[in-house]
Amino acid sequence: MSDPSSRGGQFSLLGQRRFAPFFFTQFLGAANDNLFKFAFTVLVTYQLQVSWLDAKMAGLVIGALFILPFVLLSATAGQWADKHDKAFIMRSVKLMEVGIMVLAGLGFWFTWVPLLLGCVFLMGLHSTLFGPVKYAYLPQHLREHELTGGNGLVEMGTFVAILLGNVGGGLLMGINETGRHWVAAACFAVALLGWLTARGIPASPSSDPGLKINWNPVSETWRNLKLAATYPSVFRSLLGISWMWFFGAVFLAQFPSFARDVLHGDEQVASLLLVVFSVGIAVGSLLCERFSHRHVEIGLVPMGAVGMTVFAFDLYLAASGLSYPADAPLFDAAAFVAQPGHGRVMVDLALLAFSAGLYSVPMYALIQLRSQPSHRARIIAANNILNALFMIVSSLAAGAMLSSGFTIPEVFGATAVLNVLVVGYVFWLMPEYIVRLVMLFVARIVYRLRVRGDHHLPTDGAAILVCNHVSFVDAVILGVLSPRPMVFIMDHRIFRTPGIGWFFRLVKAIPIAPQKEDPAAYEAAFERARAVLNEGELLCLFPEGAITRDGKLQPFKAGIMKILETNPVPVIPAALHNLWGSSFSRIDGVALARPLRRGVFNPVGLVVGEPIPPEQVTPAALQQRVQALLDEPTP
Repeated sequence: MSDPSSRGGQFSLLGQRRFAPFFFTQFLGAANDNLFKFAFTVLVTYQLQVSWLDAKMAGLVIGALFILPFVLLSATAGQWADKHDKAFIMRSVKLMEVGIMVLAGLGFWFTWVPLLLGCVFLMGLHSTLFGPVKYAYLPQHLREHELTGGNGLVEMGTFVAILLGNVGGGLLMGINETGRHWVAAACFAVALLGWLTARGIPASPSSDPGLKINWNPVSETWRNLKLAATYPSVFRSLLGISWMWFFGAVFLAQFPSFARDVLHGDEQVASLLLVVFSVGIAVGSLLCERFSHRHVEIGLVPMGAVGMTVFAFDLYLAASGLSYPADAPLFDAAAFVAQPGHGRVMVDLALLAFSAGLYSVPMYALIQLRSQPSHRARIIAANNILNALFMIVSSLAAGAMLSSGFTIPEVFGATAVLNVLVVGYVFWLMPEYIVRLVMLFVARIVYRLRVRGDHHLPTDGAAILVCNHVSFVDAVILGVLSPRPMVFIMDHRIFRTPGIGWFFRLVKAIPIAPQKEDPAAYEAAFERARAVLNEGELLCLFPEGAITRDGKLQPFKAGIMKILETNPVPVIPAALHNLWGSSFSRIDGVALARPLRRGVFNPVGLVVGEPIPPEQVTPAALQQRVQALLDEPTP
C-alpha cells in the first residue's frame, strides 16, 4: 500500500494545520512588505516634494534600506531560527510587524518621511528574521514527496502577494486626499491578520537548542558561508538561486522605465507587466510538483535555465524592434494589448517568469532536503545574504550599463547571454543537474512510470537498495524514482557500454568484475561501496550479477553479505515491472536490436518493499522477497 500522505495534490496542504497557517502568514507578510513600500514610493514620487530626497532616487533608497538588514543581520537570524522554536519566532516577528505598522501609520498620517524610512528598515529587519524560519520550517513539517509542492505554493504565494501588495498600494494612494490614511489602515490590518494566522502555526522544536549565539554579524556571516560550502551540492544551489534573484531583479527593477520608454505605455502597462511576470512565475512554481511527480526533481533546473535565456533574449529582440513617435500619447493597458508586437513581449515575459519558477523551486527543495537539520536555518540565512548581495550587484551593473548608453532591451539581452555563462558554469561544477535532466527525459518519454511503496525509500542515512536486473536502463529508472542520488554497483561490461558508458561514469557508478576474472577490480568495488555507505549515502546493487536473458529472476549472489559484514545497514528490496520486452532488455538477444520495439510511453512499474534489518538478510531470503514484489500487480 502507498503511504496515505501521498494522496492528494499540493493544494491539499492548504487544508492542513501543519501548512495552512504558515502559508497565509508568509503570504500576508510579503503582501504587507510590498503594500507599504510601493505606497511610500508613490507618496514621495508623486505627492510630496522632499528637498533632501530626489523623486528619481526614492525607489532606489527605499529598496536599499529594505535590503540592508538582509546583509547585516541574516546570519544572526539564522542562528535564532536554529536555536529556538520556529513557531514562536514567527509569532514574535509578526507581533513586531504590528508594532512597525503602528509607527508607519503615524508616518503616513502626518507625512513624516524620516519615520517612514525608518519603518522601511524595520520591515526589512522583519523579513530578515522571518526568512530563515520560513524555509527551515517546511522540511520539518513536510515529507520529501511534499517538499516540491510546498515550495511551489510558497513561491507562488510570494509573487502573488508581491503583485497584490503593489497593486493595492498604488490604488489606495490614488484615493484623493485620504489615500495615505487608507494605506495606514490597510497596513495595520494586514499585519494584525498575519499575527492572528501565525498563532495557528504548530510547534516546531529547535534543531539545535544548545547553540551559542555569535553576535558579530561579520564573523557569523563568514562562518555561515563556510558552513554552506561544506555541502557542495547545497552551496552551488545557493549560488544558483542567488543568480536567479540577480537575473529577476534586472527585469523587475526596469518595468516602469521599460513600460514608459520602450513600450510607450503608462502606469497601467507597468502594472500589466508585473501581473504577467507574477502569474508566469506562480504557474511555473505550481507546476513543478506535477512535472517532478512529487519528488525533489532537479532535472527541471536546466530546463528552467534554458527557458530563462531563450525568452529573455527573444524579449530583447521583440522590444528592439518597437518604435513610437515621441509626441504620441502613452498607451493604456487596453491600447497596449491591441498593438501588434506587444503580444510577443507579454508571451516572452510570461514564459521567462514561468522558466524562473521551474528553475528556483527544485533548488530551494534540494537545499532543504540535503542541509543538516541542525544547521538548516543558518544555511538559509547564508542564502539570504547571497541573494541580497547578488541583487545589489544586479542593480549596480544594470545602472552602469544604462549610464554607459545601453538601452533597456540591450540590458535584457546582455543578461540573457550572461545567464548562459553563469548557469553553464554552475552545471559544470555540479553535473548532477544535467544527469537528472537526461534521466528525466529518458524515463518520462520512453516510459510511463508508476511506483508503489516509494515511502520506503530513505531520504537520508546509509542504506542498500537491491533490485532485479532487467535492462540497460534499470539504473536510470531507479535514479529518477529515488528521492536522492544513488550510487550503483554494476557489471564492468555494462559500465563500459558504448553510447551510455559516459552516463554511468558521470553518476559515479562502481564497476565490478568477477573475482576470478579481475580480483583487484573486485576488491576495489567493495572498498568503494563501503566508502559510499560510510558517507551515509544510498547504494544500489543488482544481486543477480547480470541482466536477465529470459525475463526471470536469477539466483542472487552473496556479494551483499560481504558489504553487510563491515556496514550493517538496512536493505530495501525493490522490483521493476514490465521492462522485459522493452528495447533496452535482452529479449531479442541484445539490447536495441529493435529500437522502440514497443513504441513510447510504455508503462513501467516499481514496487518497493519494507526495509530489512541487516541481521535478517541472506541471499536466498532477499531473492524470495524480491520475487514476492515481482508477483504483486504492476503499479
